[in-house]
Amino acid sequence: SFSLDPNIAPIRLKPRRVPFALRKKIDEQIDKLVKQGVLQPIDHARWETPIVTPVFAKLDLAQAYQQLPVDEETAEAQTIVTHRGAFRCNRLQFGFLGYLLDRHGIHPTGSKVKAIKEAPTPKNKTELQAFLGLLNFYNVFLPQKATAAEPLHRLLDRTAKWTWGKREDTAFKNTKDLLTSDAVLIQYNETLPIAVTCDASPFGVGAVLSHTLPDGKEAPIAFFSRTLSKPERNYSQLDKEALAIVAAVKKFHEYLYGRRFTLITDHKPLLGILAGNKATPNILSPRMTRWSEFLAAYDYRLTHRPGKTISHADALSRSPFPDLDDDPAPKTTTLSIETLPDLPITASDIARETNKDKRLARVLHWVEKGWPEKDNDEAFRTFRNRQTELSLQKGCLLWGDRVVIPEKLQGKVLKLLHEGHPGIVRTKALARSYAWWPGMDKEIEAWVAKCSRCQETRPNPPAAPILEWETPRGPWSRLHIDFAGPTKGNTFLITVDAYSNWLEVSNMKTTTTDAVTKVLNKLFATHGLPDVIVSDNGPQFTSLEFEKFLAERGIRHALTATAHPAANGRAERMVQFAKRTLQKIEHGDIQEKINKMLLIQHITPNTTTNKSPAELLMGRKLRSPLDRLHPTYNPEKPPDSSSKHRVFAPGDAVYAKNLTGDPLWVPATITQLTGPHSYRLQTTDGQTWKRHIDQL
Repeated sequence: SFSLDPNIAPIRLKPRRVPFALRKKIDEQIDKLVKQGVLQPIDHARWETPIVTPVFAKLDLAQAYQQLPVDEETAEAQTIVTHRGAFRCNRLQFGFLGYLLDRHGIHPTGSKVKAIKEAPTPKNKTELQAFLGLLNFYNVFLPQKATAAEPLHRLLDRTAKWTWGKREDTAFKNTKDLLTSDAVLIQYNETLPIAVTCDASPFGVGAVLSHTLPDGKEAPIAFFSRTLSKPERNYSQLDKEALAIVAAVKKFHEYLYGRRFTLITDHKPLLGILAGNKATPNILSPRMTRWSEFLAAYDYRLTHRPGKTISHADALSRSPFPDLDDDPAPKTTTLSIETLPDLPITASDIARETNKDKRLARVLHWVEKGWPEKDNDEAFRTFRNRQTELSLQKGCLLWGDRVVIPEKLQGKVLKLLHEGHPGIVRTKALARSYAWWPGMDKEIEAWVAKCSRCQETRPNPPAAPILEWETPRGPWSRLHIDFAGPTKGNTFLITVDAYSNWLEVSNMKTTTTDAVTKVLNKLFATHGLPDVIVSDNGPQFTSLEFEKFLAERGIRHALTATAHPAANGRAERMVQFAKRTLQKIEHGDIQEKINKMLLIQHITPNTTTNKSPAELLMGRKLRSPLDRLHPTYNPEKPPDSSSKHRVFAPGDAVYAKNLTGDPLWVPATITQLTGPHSYRLQTTDGQTWKRHIDQL
């Protein structure tokens, strides 16, 4: 039964209008409750309230509160009015455990608080856990609870020994004194503006949900704080502040979703990243991108306030509750390749050298703790301009998802990037999938330009464009095949997919039709059957046996014009590529060289599509030694700009084509410009040559 104040006059309210789409469901529930005896139709009552009652507790009973009968007076006081009339409630509809509700808001009740205030001093961890669990029921009333109880939470650590001293006893008493019946939180009002003030400290995040009252003051609805997990404590300060926002929005989702609200932070750089009314920056860490996408589901306005004006949220973040809501890094390591022997560079090497690098060590500190207000040092301008795009992971500094390489390791990374001897543009494209440091592009250009193996084996300048083949329908639809060699006693069958540019090189002991079909059958078993195979008019490809082999598999055979290799240009280009690359690679037997060349070719992004052959053919990236540079998976990066127009001046050092013998290219110096594209030059042995720019 209810104890009703006799001085309070009964009230009767009008029923709320129900949307037509919901009436059927509501009618079903009303009929169900009438049948169960919970509701009883009546003509009228002194009390009539259009209320929808929520459930405030989780009990192991179906409709738990509605199983408790009430007396006649209480049943009349619980009468509800609907679009179908009035219904008396013969069972208890809801209850409040330990809370007092009045016109001022919500308070803890004195009778419920008594058990906490008179709790005895804990004798062990079990008793302390029981006390803190009891206290946690009133967390929403205690904005400074974590501050007072911090010494007590330390005792609950698995490695901590039980020692109850003066500090712990003082914390125990102060914690109990925090809970008074005077603590007030205002009730949520959907008509008032709502705001969430967020802040982060090195070990916690906190937030305050509040209403802005008509007089401009802010009144709290609820408080929230939690400690950071071990991975989260390694976040940069920018990421910690963003985590505070995301954690608060998740916590107060029921209050915020579907309505306009204001997010308040004291970290100004977030305004350029998570502001709901601005475009998301192109370069962000995967974690920040994920959070930005999460917040996009809410209608909010992000504003900045100085830290001293949001002390309530700051206090919560610096004294968080011990419960965790992790947003952890992957649970399984993504650096499994580090278990291989003799690795040249690993993420741990980069982290160690980053701490030793004077410039990067300061940048690392600023990313983790916050950037200084003023710093005019030119050495840090490049990093300051990217401060919202820098992040920290496993001790490595990241720009977007590219690892920032310390100066000491830059030479090793350049050597690793150029191991397969790709050209300048392709080396840049490969580097932009993994690494970055100021001036990297220029250093790549200089590195490739001084590579003697690349210069001595460079191909002829590209010929005039020819008529291109039609675009294939998809991966492995049209294959181009040709022979390369003999080269140093080896002949190779070159197979290239026209769609993805995926290359296969097979070392052939014999070049008969039977040997060719066996190799193709093996490739078909891996990748499936193509629609078309393009070849020249070699005897292996024009034999009846080869035509029968293709016809049985429904493959169309396209023969190019006789004595016109350019018609099968895709295969011809790959023949030249394979010969040059195998000649450059110095160590290993022929099959090891082929394997190394193919891996680099399969993972290097195309300068036009910015996709590697593996991604276009298989829909995934292949793992390579370069992946060890990244603590996590690396996304795509924009393609490099088109190649530059070549111009030489007198005094420039070049490699000139040798038209009379070996080697193919020899070093020389430009002495005179003799035409728009013609130069006179002098070789190192004193000879004077005249060459076209395409021969330089």
